[in-house]
Amino acid sequence: MGSKKRSARAREVADFKSQLENGLGGLNDLFANEERREQKREADHDAAMRWRSCEKKNRYATRDEAEEARKWCEDRGTRGLEIYRCEYCGGWHLTSHPFE
Repeated sequence: MGSKKRSARAREVADFKSQLENGLGGLNDLFANEERREQKREADHDAAMRWRSCEKKNRYATRDEAEEARKWCEDRGTRGLEIYRCEYCGGWHLTSHPFE
């Protein structure tokens, strides 16, 4: 527990502030580090979403091609596929997860 004297408290505050400026690079660096971490997290999330919804799937140039592929799958027992336009590549994909 710290001292109750004002001078001791002021010294503790000054020591804390100097540690922030010298040891950790200041509060500005803390905020900058947090912003970089958040940007990296968002970029990683976007890359994962792109992989799941576009890159790992077959791409069809037109909706008609995707419809033919869906019929081909249905003829072989795969039911419930939906067609959607990809926001990443602009092509068409099939998904087994229905849209609501």
